[in-house]
Amino acid sequence: MQSIREQIIQKIVVKLTPVAVLQGATIQRQPTIPTDRTRLPTLLVFPELETVQRINERCERELVLRIVALAIGTATEEPEPIADRLLLAAHGALMIDANLDGLALRLEELDCEWQQDDADMALAAMPARYRITYRTLIHDLTQKG
Repeated sequence: MQSIREQIIQKIVVKLTPVAVLQGATIQRQPTIPTDRTRLPTLLVFPELETVQRINERCERELVLRIVALAIGTATEEPEPIADRLLLAAHGALMIDANLDGLALRLEELDCEWQQDDADMALAAMPARYRITYRTLIHDLTQKG
């Protein structure tokens, strides 16, 4: 049995995998080591935070996920447009089914930021954060509430 949280994260990775493939990218969930440049572009999926509000015998939960489009420039293109296309495709795939096949009450985009290391101008990271609201029973994280 898996928690609803884990089911949501897995569902998002499943939804984003064909998007990454179509963009010539890879996808990784919570990588613990730096991504090898040979695997770029890539989508990285990081669970960041979860808040909980008790409502009687249920909990309303808000899970924040960060999805990072990581790209390296080519001889003909800067890294930012590559990362932007990848994040654009990921966003579309997520928002088309904002209840994640019934696991979530809603999915909302929170923000997007641009990161570039001055020491490595050939690499761009474009993180976007999403909040997924869902409910569980107070005593069982595997049951929708």
